[in-house]
Amino acid sequence: MSRPSWDEYFMEIASLVARRSTCLRRQVGAVLVKDRNILATGYNGTPSGIRHCDETGCLRELQQVPSGQRHELCRGLHAEQNAIIQAAKHGINISGSTLYCTNSPCVICSKMLINAGIRIIFYRQGYPDSLSRLMLEEAGVRALQCNFPKHGSGE
Repeated sequence: MSRPSWDEYFMEIASLVARRSTCLRRQVGAVLVKDRNILATGYNGTPSGIRHCDETGCLRELQQVPSGQRHELCRGLHAEQNAIIQAAKHGINISGSTLYCTNSPCVICSKMLINAGIRIIFYRQGYPDSLSRLMLEEAGVRALQCNFPKHGSGE
C-alpha cells in the first residue's frame, strides 16, 4: 500500500466532504489547509435551517438553467463559500491557505477566495467559467487541476 502525498490526502478529504452535499445537480467538497492543518471544510447545499432541495425541488433544474449560469437562482451555497463562512464563524484566519476542492471555483467563489487571501487552489474537475480562471490568474492565485485517483475507486 502506498502512502498518499499531502495533496492527495487533502483532495481525498474534499471528496469525502462532498458526500455531505445536499445539491441535486452536483456534489462539491472543499477543504482549506494551512501548514498541513485543516482549517475549515464546506460542501454545497442550503443554509442551516433551510429546507434542502430534495424537499423543495431544484429551481435551476426546473428553469433549465445551464451549469455555471444564474447562480442567484440557487437556494444553496457553494462548497468554497461554506468553507470560508465556517472559518469566519469560528474566527480562523485563512489568509495564505490552500484550497482543495472537487471542482474549480465559479467566478463568485473566485472573487471571495482572492479577497480571503487563498494562494493555491487544487481541484479535480473543471467548471465552465473562463472569467473565474482569468481573475485567479490576474490575482496571482495558482489554480492547478490534479488527477489524483480516488482511493479505492479503481481509477
